[in-house]
This record gives sequence, C-alpha cells and structure tokens, in this order.
Amino acid sequence: MLVLTTSTGCTGGVEGRPGAAGLRDPYFPKLGNGGYDVTHYDLVLDVDPAAQRLSGTATITARATQDLSAFNLDLDGLTVRSATVEGRPAAVNRAGHELTLRPDSGVADRLRKGRTFRTVVRYSGSPKTITDPDGSKEGWLRTADGSVALGEPTGSMAWFPGNNHPSDKASYDIAVTVPKGLTAVSNGEPASRRDSGTTTTFRWHVPEPMASYLATVAIGRFDTKSSTTEDGIEVFTAADTTVAKDSARILARVPEVVKWEAERFGPYPFSATGAIVERHGDAGYALETQNRPVFAGPPDAGLLVHEMAHQWFGDSVTPESWRDMWLNEGFATYAEWLWEADKEGVPIQDLFDAAFEDDDNWAFPPADPPTAADISQAPVYGRGAMVVHKVRQAVDDDRRFFALVRGWTKAHRHGNATTADFTAYAEKATGKDLTELWDTWLYGRSRPAPKD
Repeated sequence: MLVLTTSTGCTGGVEGRPGAAGLRDPYFPKLGNGGYDVTHYDLVLDVDPAAQRLSGTATITARATQDLSAFNLDLDGLTVRSATVEGRPAAVNRAGHELTLRPDSGVADRLRKGRTFRTVVRYSGSPKTITDPDGSKEGWLRTADGSVALGEPTGSMAWFPGNNHPSDKASYDIAVTVPKGLTAVSNGEPASRRDSGTTTTFRWHVPEPMASYLATVAIGRFDTKSSTTEDGIEVFTAADTTVAKDSARILARVPEVVKWEAERFGPYPFSATGAIVERHGDAGYALETQNRPVFAGPPDAGLLVHEMAHQWFGDSVTPESWRDMWLNEGFATYAEWLWEADKEGVPIQDLFDAAFEDDDNWAFPPADPPTAADISQAPVYGRGAMVVHKVRQAVDDDRRFFALVRGWTKAHRHGNATTADFTAYAEKATGKDLTELWDTWLYGRSRPAPKD
C-alpha cells in the first residue's frame, strides 16, 4: 500500500541523501532508520478503549547524523493525518510500516549533519496487535477493561511513530487522555493528572534515555500506590482492581528488591521504579518495560527479581541489536539465582547444574540465535545465566566479580552494548584470556563434558 500526502511548498530538492529505511538488524533488518538519532519523544494520545481507537500527536526531536534529504519513521497500521518538519509541511509516502518523510526544501539547513530538527506527526486509527515470529502477541493488546501496549521486539510502532530499534534511545513525555474512571499508567515519573468533563489526562515524564521497545501504556481500572525509597527513588505501582489484593504483598517488596539488586549491580539507574499488574489473561507474559515492568497477574518473588534486574540489564544497558539479547536475559536469570541463594539458601552451583542438564538450553548458542523466533528461547535465558556464572568462576573472587558487574553497568549506563563489548570488558577486568570460555559456553554448539 502506498499513501502520498502532499501540500503546497513541498518542492523537494533538499540537499543531502535519504536516511536508510532500516538498520539491518540481524533478525529485523527493516526495523529502525538511519540518518538521525532521536533525543526526545513527546507523545500526546487520546484513547477510547471501548472503541479501540487512538488519536495521537508525536513530536520527535532528533539530531541529523548525515545531511538528510528525506528520512523514515516506523509506524504499523495507523493512519497518518499530517506531518511537519520544523513547522513546514512534509510529504509522506507509506510502504508497510515504513513512513518516508520528505521535508520542504526551506528547512534544508536544519537537516544538515549535527543539526537538531523537530518532526510532528498526527495520526489515528485502531492500534493493531502484532504477532511475533515466536507466536506471542505484542503491540496494542486489548484487556478486559482497557488496553496495554507492549513493545518487545517490534510492537511500539503499533501505537507511535519513531525509530523503532533498541540502538536509538531517547527521553519521553507521554500524555494519555482516557474516559473518566479509567487510569493511564506509563513509564517514568507521574507528572500530572487533570480531569476535564468526561475525560482524564495522565502525564508521565521519562528523563533518562529509553529504547522504544520499553515504552508502555496501560489503561484500565487500577489500584495505585505511591511512595519514595530511602534513596529518593519514586515508587509507583498499579494493580488491576481484580488482582490488587493478591498483588499487595509482592508489590510492597519492590523497594526491597531494588535495594538488594543495587548492592550487587550498582546504583539503580533511574529516578522512578514500580510495577504494573494486569489481570490473568490480559497479557501472556511479563515484560521489563522501563521503570515499571508489566506482569500478567501477581508475580512471585523470582519473577519480580528477574524483571527488576532488567532495569540494569536491558533498560539501562540496552543491547545494540537483537542478537545481543542474552546480555539482558542471562543477567536477569542469574539475578534470580542470586536471590534464591541469598534468600532461600539454594547453592548457585545447584541451579547451574540444573540448567546444564536441561536439554532446551543447548538448542543453540545464546549469542547466536538462529532466527527471530529464537531470541526469547531457553538458551538465551538459562545458558546465558551459565555464561555469567562461568565468568564468576573465572574471576574466582566474589568481590572482584561483583566489582566487574558494577563496572559493566556503570560503563554502559543509559547506553547500548554488544556481546563483543562485554567479552572485551570481562577480559580487561579479569586480566585473563577467556577465549575458551566464550567458545564453549557463549558460542559452542554442543554441550561440553560435565567436568568443563
């Protein structure tokens, strides 16, 4: 399908060249766009959950990384009403989820390499649910009393236009207007709430960089609680009213888990934390949405620990591409092992041995999933955690191992990292050649003998 929007003054002729339509991710080559780096999203959404209709205005501030004559945004399913670049109408071509914006020649100077420019896209429609290669659902999910947006790995383009790849992180302001009686919960710090006639507008502010797949909006009837940790971190939790009672005890442990993980992984990387608990069946899985993970029903302690650990591993230190997913899941799974060891007295080696004996963990190397359908499969989690434990054994000193982990989260705080970044960092921190470890545990295609 091709949709063309033109207006007087869009004469073309802007110097430079078009930004790439896709970043050649190993599993999702058409995701993301080249030629610019987004620094801030300002999203203003008006949502009617009953009709499953959304009307949005996205103001995107970006810095050109080349002289641009045109650039792309990712948006799947919604209709673009208009677009401007630096206040001047831009022509919009559409092919699938790719929007190509061709700015007016009068703003060419603002699109020079290194310059910052502002794009405004107005759009509307019925947000779609996206089926992932592994069969799971993401994007805009209808719930019993509203909706929830989940974005890993591609779903954020179902509800706002952007540079939809983990390598481009930005700060966010998100305002959501919903029918009165419903609550809209998003990432970051609650900024304001304003009633107006039959609607309520909730505003959220995310000051730290966030990858688009970690953005969320949950709309429904929630019991909410606010507090502040002893370190000044704002805690906001929201539980669907049908599961609020069953969620209360575990949600009260959020500050405890954050403090426990900070002692091991380094200072908590954000100004806000918390959780969103949907009712059972409203979402098929938990997701580490930044500041405020989403759970499908009340989580147990292990799952809470896992998703909160992602605030360091995945949300602050974000993978450069989806091939680096094990850096998220391996460390988050290892956090669960650490919790079981500290709180329940289960030896880490027992957990390692159980993972070692699980055939599912040996289906493929964690650093090289064979297809897009495999990036969230068992080896990325269980064998990823085994890699972390083997690094700990190689260090052979817990004080130095946790110093290595804290150094890693500090070195890449609020940034992106690759598997190669981690292996190089670990070798430098330990002063050891760990080639055999990587070849066996990270890239090896067969299970080693138990003595290894």
